[in-house]
Amino acid sequence: MQKLSLDAQAREHLERAAASSTGRSSRTVYGGHEHVLRQTVLALTAGTDLAEHDSPGEATLLVLRGRVRLDAGDTSWEGRSGDLLALPSARHGLHAIEDSAVLLTVAKHG
Repeated sequence: MQKLSLDAQAREHLERAAASSTGRSSRTVYGGHEHVLRQTVLALTAGTDLAEHDSPGEATLLVLRGRVRLDAGDTSWEGRSGDLLALPSARHGLHAIEDSAVLLTVAKHG
């Protein structure tokens, strides 16, 4: 069994994102490309975007800290700390309204 503090990961990656020229920091905390399930902590400074992209499988986004907006076409959803967003299968992007950290969970299609 492996134990990991998501709060500590959020704090660490928010610090790294603030120090980065891209305003982003991330780390896969479970799984990876060789697994079906992958969980990644992503931190974005306020105003930073993840460009529109396709999802490699079913995915959710758990907002650990801050506030984000998920955009897919003409539709958008806002998430705050503690909110769980189901990512659409359509192309989508993410915008950090505030300094934010999220846990992205992806189950790849077989």
